[in-house]
Amino acid sequence: MTPAAPDGPPRTEPGDRAVLVLRLAAPLQSWGAQGAFNVRDTKPEPTKSGVTGLLAAALGLPREAPLDELLTLRMGVRADVPGSLLRDYHVVSDFRGKPLPQSGVSAKGVQRPTAPAKYTHVTSRYYLQDALFVAALEGPRDLLVRLDEAVRAPHFSLALGRRSCPPTQPLALGVEEGNLEGVLHELPWQASERAKESYAYKLGHRRGLDGPFRPATVPCSVTLEDDDGDDVLQDVPLSFDPHDRAFLGRRVRHEWLRIPTGFPDPDAATEIEAGDDIHDPFELLGR
Repeated sequence: MTPAAPDGPPRTEPGDRAVLVLRLAAPLQSWGAQGAFNVRDTKPEPTKSGVTGLLAAALGLPREAPLDELLTLRMGVRADVPGSLLRDYHVVSDFRGKPLPQSGVSAKGVQRPTAPAKYTHVTSRYYLQDALFVAALEGPRDLLVRLDEAVRAPHFSLALGRRSCPPTQPLALGVEEGNLEGVLHELPWQASERAKESYAYKLGHRRGLDGPFRPATVPCSVTLEDDDGDDVLQDVPLSFDPHDRAFLGRRVRHEWLRIPTGFPDPDAATEIEAGDDIHDPFELLGR
C-alpha cells in the first residue's frame, strides 16, 4: 500500500483496477454526518460512511468488523437529481407513561432519567426527497466484483443512510472499465424518463421554443476523492461499533460535468452556444 493524505486512509497500488457503479435513488434518503439526538441532519449527497455501511451490510459484516478493505476504495458521487430537503417533525414519548431518559449515558453505559422528569421530547429529522445519485468506487477488480454480487443479493437489508430509506431498483449498475472520472463522465443521465421530458420542456421554454429541447448533455455536480482536493470531509468510518465509532477526514474536489442525457434523438443544436459554458444554478430545479 502507498500512504495517502495525512487525514485519509491508505490506497492500494495500481493494478487490475475497475469501477463499481451504484444508483442511489429512493423517495427518501438521508446521509447524516454530525447529527445526533434531537436533530438528525443530512448532507446534500451520499457520504463515504453511508456508502461503506451499505456495502458492509451487503457483505454481511458485523458492526465490529474491520473496514480496511472497503476504505481503500476511492469514491466519487454524481448528483443526477439533487432532490429537495424535507424536515420531519417528531414528538417522542414513552407509551407506558414513564419519564424519558437523558440522551447521555453513565460510565457503565446506562441512561440516566431526566431531572426534572420530562415526558415529551421534540426531534427533527432531515431527508432528501426524490433524489438520485450515482456513486462510483474505484479499486481492485476482484473486490468490486464481490461487492457487486453482494449488493445484488445482500446479506442484510440495504438502506440509503437510514433503515427507513430502502433504495429503489436497480441499485447495482455493474463493474466498469476505466477510472473514476471517466466512468462518471460517460455514464448516461440516470433521471427517470418523466424527469428528462420535464427538463426538456423547461429548457425549450427558456430558449423560446414551443416544444421541448432535448440536448445531448446535461450538467451535473460531481464530488471526487482526491488527495490534492481543496475540501475536507470528515466521513471516513474507522468502525461502525456503536460503542467505538470514529471517523477520519478525506480530501475531495468538486466539479461540474456535462454528461450524456440519453435522449434517443437529441436535437441537432447541441453544441455549446455562447454563454452556455457558464453554469446556470437554476437549470435543474423544478424537474
